[in-house]
Amino acid sequence: MTISRRLLAFAVALATLISIDSSFAREIVPFGGGYRPGSIVIVTHRRELYHVLDRGRAVRYPVGVGRAGMAWHGRAYIAAKHLRPAWTPNPNSSVTIPGGSSRNPMGAAALGLDRGNYAIHGTNDPSSVGGFVSHGCIRMHNADVMELYQSVSVGTEVNVLR
Repeated sequence: MTISRRLLAFAVALATLISIDSSFAREIVPFGGGYRPGSIVIVTHRRELYHVLDRGRAVRYPVGVGRAGMAWHGRAYIAAKHLRPAWTPNPNSSVTIPGGSSRNPMGAAALGLDRGNYAIHGTNDPSSVGGFVSHGCIRMHNADVMELYQSVSVGTEVNVLR
């Protein structure tokens, strides 16, 4: 394959993975509640994630959350950050889907949490954002998770509310 064909293939794959279009759905909104600037608050019944900017504003993103019986609530911290993460269906599986694959449900980036096997991550299925769809992870549009990835660090507090 020539270099120009490789570049074209890479560009197509990247555009598919990031899908920067109307799915970039963040909005700056008034926000209270006494959470520290920089922290993340997820309101599962609204299917919204808030990245707190200061004591009166936050960036709001639509998210997909855990299905009935699989959702969790409480406090966690970002323990790891991964770009184009690989995905294994379960710890006992010998199958791993590489990062960047259109079959990889983790999307463009993942923010691993220190609580169980949960993460805030992108998705290869943008239509799942806004629903009760996961096994407890928080799904975001790829462009949104990339923005959040760049805005937070390991140790960021994450509060998941009902």
